[in-house]
Amino acid sequence: MDRKNHWDSVYASKKPNEVSWYQTRLEKSLELIHATGVGKNTNIIDLGGGASTLVDDLLAAGYTNLTVLDIAPAAIRTAQARLGARAKEVTWLEADVTRARLPEQAYDVWHDRAVFHFLTDAEDRRRYVNAVDHAVKPGGHVIVATFGPRGPLQCSGLDIARYTPEQLYDEFGGSYELQLSITENHVTPTGKHQEFIYCYCRKR
Repeated sequence: MDRKNHWDSVYASKKPNEVSWYQTRLEKSLELIHATGVGKNTNIIDLGGGASTLVDDLLAAGYTNLTVLDIAPAAIRTAQARLGARAKEVTWLEADVTRARLPEQAYDVWHDRAVFHFLTDAEDRRRYVNAVDHAVKPGGHVIVATFGPRGPLQCSGLDIARYTPEQLYDEFGGSYELQLSITENHVTPTGKHQEFIYCYCRKR
């Protein structure tokens, strides 16, 4: 099964609050986005944001230029149904970030919670970083969260790559300056504990 069909099957077979990475409110992500100091009309893209509630909270906080990219149509449909009329205020992109053609220097903030660690192939990681290089404005903000060193080895039936903050930062190279890293003990809907690490970098 290819990547798109795998994730569409996951979201079609489970409720949003049944996937292991679900949070009712993405506190760490919101904290870091607010820490960037960007204005409410700047462009923010949420990678793998499909059924996540982050877009709801950003809309509620007054952010007006939001894009959500997800590989799974079922995830996007779930979020759109939840938002109702407000879904029209968001740009929705159904795409694989390692293959997507994103606009050049379009985004002030790039946010990804739990996509990058699924990229176990070095070429996919290179394509992902190239997408960030291409799509984020100079001086823009990049927030990426992955499983940490004590996180699980698999998620949703797939192998993952675990990172320390330093290892994750090294994937992006010298075009970025590390601003902050945070460790989070995420409790899954079934009560398991997962270590997440967040890296917030600034594009030079």
